[in-house]
Amino acid sequence: MSLISAVAARLTTSNAHVRLKVVDTNTSAKASELLAAHKADLAVVRGDTGGLGDARSVLLLTHGVVLLMTPSTVSGDSLGDLRNTKIGVIGGPINRPAVEALKQVYQFDRAKIEFQDVAIADATAALSSGQVHALLAVVPLTEKYLAKVRQLFQKAGAKGSGPKLIEIESAGAVANIARYYESYDIPKGTLRGAPPAPSDDLTSLRVSYFLVANKSVSAEDITDLTQSLVDVRRDLLSQYPILAQAAAPSTDANALIPIHPGAATYYNGNQQSFLDKYDDKLYYGSLLLGSLISIVIAAWRFAGSGNGSQSMVEPLYELGNEIKGAKSEAELDKVEKRIDDMLKAELARNASGEGADSNDMAALGLAAHRLQHLMNHRRTLLRSASAAREPVAAQ
Repeated sequence: MSLISAVAARLTTSNAHVRLKVVDTNTSAKASELLAAHKADLAVVRGDTGGLGDARSVLLLTHGVVLLMTPSTVSGDSLGDLRNTKIGVIGGPINRPAVEALKQVYQFDRAKIEFQDVAIADATAALSSGQVHALLAVVPLTEKYLAKVRQLFQKAGAKGSGPKLIEIESAGAVANIARYYESYDIPKGTLRGAPPAPSDDLTSLRVSYFLVANKSVSAEDITDLTQSLVDVRRDLLSQYPILAQAAAPSTDANALIPIHPGAATYYNGNQQSFLDKYDDKLYYGSLLLGSLISIVIAAWRFAGSGNGSQSMVEPLYELGNEIKGAKSEAELDKVEKRIDDMLKAELARNASGEGADSNDMAALGLAAHRLQHLMNHRRTLLRSASAAREPVAAQ
């Protein structure tokens, strides 16, 4: 919740096209329900959540890894070795899909293994009292969450050096049946470095967390959002290290959650420029450069001096200086967003009968064309300068 709130705040302060209003639903299932009911446009959900038929992925946020843990004194190193064991499921309902997936492969009745929901606040007491002998949790492998895992066992007074991870040796078979999971090797030393725990890479399962949008949300809005999220990710990475795991979702046709067309547009590098978006609405002729645009500006000032209306061409044209002075492609992207907003607003006014007339729209087209030319030229110069600074790798 705090991460998404921080993202929403940063989108606001950076004047991003898309803003987020965050509602805490407490569970992935509830977020999925709001999305399906069109009461929310976006949701953060876990891949094993039901009701995602209308969901389309925008960003893969992180992975949750299934950790099956016992005190280090317990015998048995794999789930298939455990007998007469009560396993506390931290989080209860949200992790029941993981338990149900395991039950499809492992014969828990024969091994006398039982599962019992345990609130995280009660996990230490349940473990120390013998109410449960092991704990199952699904968490990202970041220090924040791993520290909480260690504390659970330390407070429980576990003998030895702390928790031991139990291998889910048939993780591949589980993933084949429940496709929202995948087999994953927990790296050696994840829980402790010296001596390492686990002592070697250990097989388990993991599930993905996604930011998803309802498929009805416009592709253009999701493209803008995706670009803003990638920019925000860089800004917040030091404060929220979990964002290092954020990535583009799968674009495969058979992906667990199909990618939203707007997100696919961004990741494939197919974003339209403002001219691409509006060339069917803005009238412009051949490419006219700076001198002609200056004449248009002067003529507009003369003709409009007495009508009290504000020219859209002049503020557009003045952005040319910002484009020429841009020091990075990120600065150019911000200018392009401003141009896009201005054109979109004027076209909306025009459609309602309040905006510019046909001659004014022609002038807007000329101004936009000029700015697009400057934008492309500046990008070429910046990329050439960047390439010249890069060291040449030795063969």
